[in-house]
Formats: sequence, C-alpha cells, structure tokens
Amino acid sequence: MLGALALAQAGPGNALAAQSTAAQTGQVTLAQQAIPDAPKPKTTLPSLGSVTPGQGTTSTSTGDETPSAGTATPPAAPAPGAALPPSGAAHAAEEQTFFYDTPTGDAANAETIHVPVNDVNVPFTVKDSKGQLVAGIQAKEVQVYENGVMQRITHFTDEEQPLSVALVIDQSMTYDNMQRVNTALGALPDAFTRYDEISLFKYNNGPNMVTDFTGAQSARLADAISISKGSGREPLKAGDLSGPMAQTTVINNQNFDPNTASQRGNSGIVLNPPREVHTLNDAIMAAAKALSDRPSGRRRVIYVISDGKEYGSKAKTKDVIKYLQTNQIEVDGTLVGDSSLPVVGVLDRMHLPLTMRDDVLPQYANETGGNFDAEFRTGGMETSFAKIALEVRNRYTLDFNTRLPPLDDKYRKLEVKVLRPGLTVIAKQGYYPTPQPTRPRPASAP
Repeated sequence: MLGALALAQAGPGNALAAQSTAAQTGQVTLAQQAIPDAPKPKTTLPSLGSVTPGQGTTSTSTGDETPSAGTATPPAAPAPGAALPPSGAAHAAEEQTFFYDTPTGDAANAETIHVPVNDVNVPFTVKDSKGQLVAGIQAKEVQVYENGVMQRITHFTDEEQPLSVALVIDQSMTYDNMQRVNTALGALPDAFTRYDEISLFKYNNGPNMVTDFTGAQSARLADAISISKGSGREPLKAGDLSGPMAQTTVINNQNFDPNTASQRGNSGIVLNPPREVHTLNDAIMAAAKALSDRPSGRRRVIYVISDGKEYGSKAKTKDVIKYLQTNQIEVDGTLVGDSSLPVVGVLDRMHLPLTMRDDVLPQYANETGGNFDAEFRTGGMETSFAKIALEVRNRYTLDFNTRLPPLDDKYRKLEVKVLRPGLTVIAKQGYYPTPQPTRPRPASAP
C-alpha cells in the first residue's frame, strides 16, 4: 500500500524510477537467498592408521570431500595380490613385466648356479651308395640307441664347427714312401680354415711334439710342417738278413767259422731279423692328451698320416681307444705307403698272432666314428687332406641325456639310424662316461 501511494504522489517520472529501484532490490534479495552457507571446518583429523606407504589410503571419502571442477580423480590403488582389470596394451605390457627382489648378502654374489648335465654328444656322417655326403637330414629322420634303448634327442644340428686338430705324421716309413708324403704335406694348411687350430706330432721311435696348438693359416704351422719332413728308412734288400750274401763264413750251407754262428752246434747261421719300431699307439695317445683339455665347443680330431703299422709302443691299442672314447676324440687319417694298395692293404689287416700289426688305423677310425682314405700317390694324398677335413667339419651332431649312472666306468654301445633306405651312417660305436664340467644356469627368482 505504501509503495502504491508513493508512486501516485510522485508522478509518472518518479514512478518509473521507483519501479527500477524496487526491481534491483528484488534481484539482490534472490541472489542472496541462492548462496548456501559455507561448510563448517572439521574439528577432528582422520586416523592415519589406514594409510600404507606406497599403497595409498583405504579410507572412504565423505560427501564433504568433493573434488573441485577440472581436477581428475585418481583411481583407487588395488589391494596387495588383487588382479588388475584388463586395460588394452597397458595390460599386455604389464603381464610381460617381471620383477625380482634385489639379492643381498651372499645371494648377491650367487649370480649363477652350476648343475651337472649327463649329456652325450654324438657326431655322425651320412653317405649314399657312391660314398657321397648326404645333406638335408632332419631330426625326425634320426634315431639314436644307447645299449639297445632308443633315446630322446634333445638337440640336433648340421652346422659347421671349428676344429681342434692334432696332426700325427709317421716318419718310420721307407724312404720312397716318405718322399711322397713330404711332397704332399705342403697342401695340409689349405685343408683347414682360419677358425681351426692345429698342433703337430711326429713319431719314429717314440712321439715328439713339433708345435702346440696354433692357427691353421699361421706361419708357425707352415714352419712346423717343414720340420716334420723326415728322410724315412732304407728298405731291406735281398740278402740283408739271410743267404750267402748275409755273411762270408758259410760254404755249401756249412758254417766255416763257428765263432760267427749265432747259435753254435748248428749247421749254418740262424739270424734273428731286427724288428721295426712303429710307435703309432704312443703317438695317438700323446695327441689325445693334448686334445683332452680343448674347449667343448670345438670338435676334437686326430688326423694321422701313416702306413698304419704298429710295433713297440708302450700304450696298448684298447687302452688308447678307451681314452679316445672317454674324451670324445675321433681319429681320421690318410693311409699311405704299401698299406694303401688294394691287395696289400687287405692282407695287412689280416693280423697274425705275435707279429707286427701292419694296419691299425681302420680300427681307430671305426671305434671313434672317424674316416680315412687310402692313397699311394702324392696327388691322391693332397686330395685326401681336403676331403677328410671337409667331412669332419660338416658332420651332423645330436645330443641326448643318458639315464645311466654317470660314473660307473662301463662301456655304452651307441647306434645311430637314419630312416632312409640305401644310406650309410658313420658314427662312433660307443663311449665311456666321464666327469663332465658343470654348465652354468641363470639363477631363478626367489
């Protein structure tokens, strides 16, 4: 009522001013009524017992703890051991991340655990009916038997391996055979690669090391080969051991001077011919001892250039073969001299009791999985060096874990079969167990 009376008394102009003033006054009143009261401050703090370092808090927020506009709300940390929900690539990366506790004390120094492995390594060669190497053999085509029981192959490869080769050169051959060998020795370094290492032994009446292991393409090896060229022995001639030309005290097969008789009281002279000394066993044993400590990543090979005759050695053939099979050493070689001739070679291998063994090289090769060539001429020897070295380097190799006791010192027979018809497999016939060096294995997480 009072407002209406005032407008009536003020007139038209004053009435409009009064209405504007009243409207503004009403808006201020409405704005003041829309603003809520400020929140009252808390008089108590939340308990800190619910806060864990590195894991956030597990306390629940109240309605008063509303985040301000424009501030992102961080996700709550999961409880220890709880599974995370999938979140695309971040979740895949999280699954491939492994965390290990940092070792302390003695555990910090124990970076590697060494465990013994009863692993048996068997290199072998596959040839066809023409004696050519067969490539492309796969693991599923190969079977290996130990004492007649098929084993599971744990590793198979046809990759080339660097060689540790001990060359053994025979200097007890006759003069003519030695000259042919001397001429062919110049081709030996070309048969090996620069990744191979070579040592050299020669023997006549006992073995002698010419050089320890050196590079196959080094000047040292070339000098050692030159030193190893011998003169050979003079062959026996007719009348050297018996007959009227052997002495001058026999007339009509009767001893004219009894003082020159080897056995008095007998008619004629009975001479005991001197036995030739060919210490091939001792030479192979000396080479095997030098190879026994070479790294296991190299193939251990003894390469013999000899006529194969053996007499006068301190080491017996069976003992040398056992040492070779125990230390995973194979024997390869080139058979030279009279033993390399087809007919003579066959007769030489027919050993008579109490006589000199005329050719033991094939026995060594068969027992250790090696191979040899029989060459009489110089050109054939040079070709044989490269051929045998190529075969040795390109053998197939398989591994298996034996279940037999590791140190029972009993011979184990081996047999390798390839499931293809018409092929020949060349492998060692057996082995003796030996203490193997432990292999490192990374320490697992605690």
